[in-house]
Amino acid sequence: MNALRLTSLNSDDNRQTVITVDNVKIGEDFVVIAGPCSVESEEQTIKTAQKVKEAGANMLRGGAFKPRTSPYDFQGLGLKGLKILEKAKKETGLPVVTEVTDPRDVSWVCEYADVLQIGTRNMQNFSLLKEVGKVNKPALLKRGMYSTLKEWLNCAEYILAEGNPNVILCERGIRTFETYTRNTLDLSIVPSVKEVSHLPVIVDPSHGTGRLSVIEPMSLAAMAAGADGIMVEVHHNPCEALCDKDQAMPPGMFAVLMKKLWVLRSCMDEINQINGNKTLE
Repeated sequence: MNALRLTSLNSDDNRQTVITVDNVKIGEDFVVIAGPCSVESEEQTIKTAQKVKEAGANMLRGGAFKPRTSPYDFQGLGLKGLKILEKAKKETGLPVVTEVTDPRDVSWVCEYADVLQIGTRNMQNFSLLKEVGKVNKPALLKRGMYSTLKEWLNCAEYILAEGNPNVILCERGIRTFETYTRNTLDLSIVPSVKEVSHLPVIVDPSHGTGRLSVIEPMSLAAMAAGADGIMVEVHHNPCEALCDKDQAMPPGMFAVLMKKLWVLRSCMDEINQINGNKTLE
């Protein structure tokens, strides 16, 4: 498989890759991945997992390993965090997405995670990409903060070339001169990816903006842009969050977002039907 191949080259290549994780089909359904930035305790993780499940989320996110800008910030619970995520899955049934940061950790993180996330700082960690390419678990590859579309897709190629066909791309904002938001969420990348790649692409508006007030409109905009899903940070008590508390959604706000997404989804289905009719003409 080739992430860079142009869909216009062959009509047989127009089919988008669909990645199945338990009963979730990424690339076919609009998927919502939600949960805390980091796993802080069993109570925090399971409470948050239950809340996002109630609101309609499809998968649970949570970091057991947290590469941080400062070495003095909370770095995650490691193996203990992975075991908590495993328990949260048993409690809620939500498949788990968690980050792996070291090639040496890939095989045993697979014992606990359903999807291996590769963060923006590791997008070009080629040793890590190759190891993730050797395992039978989907990889969620975040775009590097300074990366072009071609560079991002070439990193996906490292995973695909090792034999793992299940790569999910994730736009999470890029660095520009703008300082009001944490990053600049590049939603133009979504239709751009779909023009040149068969891989599903989701959007992370939490890291993409870093501002709670704009996560909802950017989530809706991501769906309108054609994204296959979003990944949102939710914490049952954001004031107590040890990581990224300013962008953590409280459960009530997340539940409202989910209702708006499903209303927009029905509108998008009608728009897609119109597009389909134009194609037939």
